[in-house]
Amino acid sequence: MRDDNCIFCKIINGAIPSNTIYEDDTFQVILDVNPASKGHALILPKEHYANLYEIDEEVAAQAMKLAKKLAAHMTKVLNCDGFNILQNNGEVAGQTVFHFHIHLVPRYKDGKNNDILKWTHEEFTAEELAAICQELSLA
Repeated sequence: MRDDNCIFCKIINGAIPSNTIYEDDTFQVILDVNPASKGHALILPKEHYANLYEIDEEVAAQAMKLAKKLAAHMTKVLNCDGFNILQNNGEVAGQTVFHFHIHLVPRYKDGKNNDILKWTHEEFTAEELAAICQELSLA
């Protein structure tokens, strides 16, 4: 299923042109029109899922396998010095298009946006960490 109001669905349907670097029956991978670096690309599932919480588990697994394959290929071709694979869920986490997608961001030693993903660390006491661990435990 696709969403007629989704910009990524419109790209996948061909209503909006894109620079596609890979395509198969499940995914289309395009260059980001507002890239953080040379080669910044997006893995788009052809079916519409708003985020990680909605995506089919098998499609999510295939997306990560594709991310690994493309990261290796892009690193070799672009001769980049590092690589980010990013996936945001929710506005507060930086998601701006609500169609699941994975960012493939090549990084270069003298790159313009190398500090964009740095954050300050929060501190928790040992007791707070233990409580968080207990709360999150799947056991």
